[in-house]
Amino acid sequence: MRIHILGICGTFMGGIAALARELGIDVEGSDANVYPPMSDQLRALGITLQEGWSAGHLQPAPDAVVVGNALSRGNPSVEYMLNEGLRYTSGPQWLGENVLRGREVLAVAGTHGKTTTTSLLAHLLDAAGLSPGFLIGGVPGNFGVSARLGAARHLPSEGEGRPESPAATPFVLEADEYDTAFFDKRSKFVHYRPRIAILNNLEYDHADIFPDVAAIQRQFHHLVRTVPGHGRLIVNAEDARVAEVLAMGCWTPVETFGIDAGDWRARLLSADGSAFAVMHAGDSIGDIHWDLTGRHNVMNALAALAAAHAAGVDTKSLLPAFATFESVKRRMESLGEVNGIRVYDDFAHHPTAIATTLAGLRAKVGNARILVALEPRSNSMRAGAHAAALAPSLADADTVVLLQRPELPWDAHHVTDALAGRGVSAPSVAELIATLRTQARPGDHVVFMSNGGFENAPRRFIDTLRDR
Repeated sequence: MRIHILGICGTFMGGIAALARELGIDVEGSDANVYPPMSDQLRALGITLQEGWSAGHLQPAPDAVVVGNALSRGNPSVEYMLNEGLRYTSGPQWLGENVLRGREVLAVAGTHGKTTTTSLLAHLLDAAGLSPGFLIGGVPGNFGVSARLGAARHLPSEGEGRPESPAATPFVLEADEYDTAFFDKRSKFVHYRPRIAILNNLEYDHADIFPDVAAIQRQFHHLVRTVPGHGRLIVNAEDARVAEVLAMGCWTPVETFGIDAGDWRARLLSADGSAFAVMHAGDSIGDIHWDLTGRHNVMNALAALAAAHAAGVDTKSLLPAFATFESVKRRMESLGEVNGIRVYDDFAHHPTAIATTLAGLRAKVGNARILVALEPRSNSMRAGAHAAALAPSLADADTVVLLQRPELPWDAHHVTDALAGRGVSAPSVAELIATLRTQARPGDHVVFMSNGGFENAPRRFIDTLRDR
């Protein structure tokens, strides 16, 4: 069998390609931009990559085309595919039908923390000897790849029931609420049919897809409808919007987690969240010491631990595994220290994520200065949906340099002016780096925040520090 993946260099679709190749399928793909590191990873798997959307990339016709959600009508490859009557499907549907069927699916949903929580849950299950499969929207440090099948390598054929031996093998995946494809506007996660689902939190995001938070809640309700009665919902006890989702209907046992409320609770042993005690139903489980910081990561840890428990793992035996957890790349990833200045790369895309990340860093570094370089890049950020909340989210930063590219449709000065002398804007990455270089001094912590490539700004900044 040969499949062609349109949009193959995205993290999710690249993971689909890796899983298909591991199943023994002949995989090829195309994308608007074919570039490292994903291109290198895919070519190393023997996957042929082509750049651009030429109809010739689909000749001769593959057995199936797997379409990424970044493609829409008018795209030359899409138009050729439709006109020629090629068989096509979406990434989430292909995953559900070819990988997840017959597996113990654990899905991690929420506006924030999906990638970290998914990576941590996969690490915990791996530490328990379960060799889980996973698909993660990033590269987890403990595995070095974004996707793998895990212990089960059985591909059910048409009409085949649940396979016997692989049925209990877990598969952990990031359950995104973004839409599936141009022909399927449901959220991706409705295709996954999890037995255990984490509802980490819920806020307004994806302004290009959803008109309001109620529309997102409706999609989360659709996810809840797919979780079986013998499954488990792991739910943030401190999130009112998630509670409203459950009030729309729930047919599955629920366990809650939170620092101040819930079945699973944490008591901070250090202000920065790097150490905390865990309780379950009033009983002490033990203490966790790890490298991550921030209240949000403590919540992620509770969610992952509760999900592992729901999968039948003894939680006390998992506590030492937290100390060996290596966070996902670009989640407050420390890139090193040069001339006494420590530089971080963070995949920030929402004011709440920015605020919680900086609060965790502030608790860790005390009175040391924090400098932030911010690129408003997500669709919601570019549309200005979060502009009013940006300045308050940067309260823990001493200096902010906000990238205002010429195509940004709103005026960044509305944010920088609200920072009362702590914020400036820059029209290009080169000028942003130059501004930071003049302001940074030994003892500072410099955080680059973007959900895109940021033109390699963090490492370019480090190079300028070395050139001093």
